[in-house]
Amino acid sequence: MQQVIRPDPAPSRWSYRLQRLMLTPGLRRLLRIGVPVTVMAAVAFAYFSDETRREAIALQLADLRDQIETRPEFMVDLLAVEGASEGVETDIREIFPYDLPASSFDLDLEHVREMIEGLPGVAKVDLRIRQGGVLMAEIVERQPVVLWRTREGLGGLDIEGIAVSELATRADRPDLPLIAGEGADKRVAEALEILRAAAPLEARVRGLVRMGERRWDLVLDRDQRILLPETNPVQALERVLVLNDVHDMLARDLVAVDLRLSGRPTIRMTPRAVEDWWRVTKMTIGTQ
Repeated sequence: MQQVIRPDPAPSRWSYRLQRLMLTPGLRRLLRIGVPVTVMAAVAFAYFSDETRREAIALQLADLRDQIETRPEFMVDLLAVEGASEGVETDIREIFPYDLPASSFDLDLEHVREMIEGLPGVAKVDLRIRQGGVLMAEIVERQPVVLWRTREGLGGLDIEGIAVSELATRADRPDLPLIAGEGADKRVAEALEILRAAAPLEARVRGLVRMGERRWDLVLDRDQRILLPETNPVQALERVLVLNDVHDMLARDLVAVDLRLSGRPTIRMTPRAVEDWWRVTKMTIGTQ
């Protein structure tokens, strides 16, 4: 009987190694992901290596973007300003850097905000685009708290000393206190504090003058002045007010009350008061 030789079912050595290699996770991931990605990248590189194709695709993308950006729902047709006076609104429209209608994608709102807040009369601005293509600018204006008289004229300052408006005459804003002098705009808050302390003399106060950019003079009617020190001017003024309540000092013929030296306050009298004082003194000496 002839013997049948059956083939060995065991894999060969190289086949066994190949099967073991195919079971490696890294190789399987490379074949499943790496090879397709490499082939696609090679095809894309070959396709886009042609400059004509690249330019055509760039033009198509630009045209598509333009079609989207210029759709009616993305267009801004109107600038609306709220909370601003007529003059400030005019200034805002003059500096607005875009011609409307324009796409909302082309508007740099942060740049517009910085430009508007750079105007002297604007403290804060809120910009937003509303439905219907309206760019809304809600303005918070700076409010003048004092009038500052300089050689150039008369202007209103806010609490930070920033010039807000120009005035022709003092009568345009009689409700605001008056300050003057070089550097007065840098100490507006201090000036208001002094004026609040001088409330008992409000009917007589004409204003504050900054002297040598160091201290204040409180100017009253009848050409009287209270010369305040560099430091603690409010406390010094309160001392004068106490003396005035007790002795009615400011109702007398005084030119100035000098408080620049806290340890030695002095009073300057009018020439007529000095003459009367000398006459009374001589009469008193003669009687003795």
